[in-house]
Amino acid sequence: MFAYSLPSLATSVTALPMALFIPAFYADDLGVPLAAVGVAIAGSRLLDVVTDPLIGSLSDRLRLPLGRRKPWMLMGVPLFLVSLWKIFVPGEDASTGYLLVWSALLYLGFTLIDLPHKAWGAELSSDYDERSRITSWREALSAAGQLALLVGLVWLASLGVEDAASQLHAVALAIVVLLPLLVIACIVAVPEGRPEGFVHPPRTPLASLALVVRNPAFLRMVGCVVLFVSGVAIQGTLHRLVLADVMGDESSFPLMIGIENAATLAAVPVWLALSVRMGKHRALLAAALWLAVWSLPLAMLRDGDTSLLIAIVAIRGSSFASILFLANSIAADVIDVDTLASGEQRSGLYFAAWGMTTKLSLAIGVLLGTGLPAALGYDPSAEQILPETQARLMGIYGLVPAALMAAGTLFLWNFPITRERHAEVRAALAAHRPADGSSALAATEG
Repeated sequence: MFAYSLPSLATSVTALPMALFIPAFYADDLGVPLAAVGVAIAGSRLLDVVTDPLIGSLSDRLRLPLGRRKPWMLMGVPLFLVSLWKIFVPGEDASTGYLLVWSALLYLGFTLIDLPHKAWGAELSSDYDERSRITSWREALSAAGQLALLVGLVWLASLGVEDAASQLHAVALAIVVLLPLLVIACIVAVPEGRPEGFVHPPRTPLASLALVVRNPAFLRMVGCVVLFVSGVAIQGTLHRLVLADVMGDESSFPLMIGIENAATLAAVPVWLALSVRMGKHRALLAAALWLAVWSLPLAMLRDGDTSLLIAIVAIRGSSFASILFLANSIAADVIDVDTLASGEQRSGLYFAAWGMTTKLSLAIGVLLGTGLPAALGYDPSAEQILPETQARLMGIYGLVPAALMAAGTLFLWNFPITRERHAEVRAALAAHRPADGSSALAATEG
């Protein structure tokens, strides 16, 4: 599980700056209008509508020499690294169009790595709770990578390297060195099992897609993921701007995010134990409500409340990794239901849909996190931010994410895939298994 999760150490390090550093860097340092930055990052996700389903379906169906998942990860590394360098180390003439193009290519490279990686993880085990352990390892290493990034930024600041351009240059250099090594270690150390499936009456592509759309658990997860991720992305986009223009203490940004990631990492075993005790969907519901409730006080903070802000962000963020690993573990169970209905294991297609949902949600969050403050009169380049503008900014920062998270929990009420229902699906799949036992499960357990 550790070897499988290694690529997340580096890919997560990229995700954090894209959400927390890049909007402020392009707006403050490069002079690109804040709303235009949000539009560029959001617009770059439009390519995913085509690329995600294509990559997911191809990784399901093609049998390449290294397996179904590993070759795509290897192909994604060069594109990912070149695009990341262009975004993190731009020229002085970087524009909205520049950010749009290179962000689109970065997310394409990320898809080539991350989508097959998650589909592969869903196929490592068919056990209800073991899947949560696999995804918790992946998200724990993601949090550890982000924590290492922030520790590195604090170290750079102690050396006098405090400007965003120099820090992003150092982050890009570290990822260029580490990501190829981590991906290769994962591919060499972890085997792929054969796909699970059985003989089923042939269906047209349209009929196969209809099975996905008619999967009620899938539709529910799409609904909650859109609201959960959008809410978190709003706060991620505004963290640094709130510290700079409300708290007057932008230098505390790495410390705040570092403490938040440490709290997230420390809480992973707690949420994993809760998921085993009460079921995944109930634990996910509780984690989302925890984040929503602790977001509410953020709206009341003002200048001088930096220490209180850091404490609340850490408490609120202690459930963040659990939202990610529980959602992905539930996704694997949803795929089992589809495998029973379709006769083939379409992990790539489903994680493509989840990937598009997550990216769309991030884009919505960035768009709301930049567009709403701009529409209400906030300009991060202004010399002075008026108190009423600060109040509106903090309302967006605290109340809007809380409302979105709370609304997302409604999709988890009476969720159709429980531990008992999943056991029934696995038993039905076992009954359909070919006599030679050829399946991903058989290959793994053998």
